Amino acid sequence: HGAPELDEIGTEALPRRTPAPAWIPTAKGEEGDFCLRSSDCAAGLCCARHFWSKICKPVLREGQVCTRHRRKGTHGLEIFQRCQCAEGLSCRLQREQGPADTSRLHTCQRH
Repeated sequence: HGAPELDEIGTEALPRRTPAPAWIPTAKGEEGDFCLRSSDCAAGLCCARHFWSKICKPVLREGQVCTRHRRKGTHGLEIFQRCQCAEGLSCRLQREQGPADTSRLHTCQRH
């Protein structure tokens, strides 16, 4: 009688699943929610860097400022990434109504 008895917990084999980290949302993320990829975000949002984490941000609409990358891969260097332009729009140099175009600003414009 010296050893304490151990209660037997079910001996049937259960599949072991690693639980998802608590910060990963189970539903599609809303604006400002943490994400890993754009598929984690609700429709109309993309997953983009904000400081050293990534959050769901709105896809850009016509007339909004966008980022045009000269070299592939430079998008990853930004601390504050923007989403891409919405479908049917492209990021192009904004046309100015003045003399020589001095603005380097890009906006989402219809094709």
